[in-house]
Amino acid sequence: MPLAESAILRAPRVTVLSRPAFTDAEHLPVQWMGESTDGERLAEFAGRLCYMSQRNPANRSTREYLGNIKKQGHGSVLEHANYSLLFEGISRSLTHELVRHRAGFAYSQLSQRYVDESDACFVMPPAIMGDAALEAAWTAQVTAALDSYVALVDQLMDRYSWVDDKVHRRKMAREAARGVLPNSTETKIVVTGNARAWRTMLELRSSEGAEFEIRRLAIAVLHVMQAEAPAFFDDFSVYMAADRAEAARVEYHKV
Repeated sequence: MPLAESAILRAPRVTVLSRPAFTDAEHLPVQWMGESTDGERLAEFAGRLCYMSQRNPANRSTREYLGNIKKQGHGSVLEHANYSLLFEGISRSLTHELVRHRAGFAYSQLSQRYVDESDACFVMPPAIMGDAALEAAWTAQVTAALDSYVALVDQLMDRYSWVDDKVHRRKMAREAARGVLPNSTETKIVVTGNARAWRTMLELRSSEGAEFEIRRLAIAVLHVMQAEAPAFFDDFSVYMAADRAEAARVEYHKV
């Protein structure tokens, strides 16, 4: 059956689920200066503890302090600040790349064994978008794959009708039928990472050499994180690359 236009996704959605909450240690008061978020204060507190410099002898604001941290490459204090994001409107092809970032990250992803994909959405690859012939060919392919999935689930439910547990039977059918679904199938994933890990991921995946879809996601995440904690990500800058897609560069590498 025809695929609804609403089932074709052309951009990711990024939602912040959690951010750090900082509580002052009253017996080790820091001389705070300037505006800051809880995550930024947590990182500053951790850094100042190393040298017992809570009195702030250089009279730096939190964001100036963290700017110096990045410049010096002392990124370990950024590992204390964790942010959880929900990604939607991304493909399973993208998450195969995303989960390669292990250190400092945790992942929880939609399971195709348990979730019925008969009304699945599909993420159109950015390289295809804007070309009518390519879009039509791609849409035909994912539509055929979805039709095959629905038919296979029905056939497998009949094949295993002797399995009394209907939940288990559905799982058996879906885990086998999912094999015909393409990498373009939309997935949802919760990703938790510390600020240092997010910086590393964004440096690698927002660059011109990154695959288009994950690069698009990285740019979206960068905008979100620059609003959440400017001092951790303000050395990233977005520009239009030669391939006519946005990319980003960073001033302080591998902090």
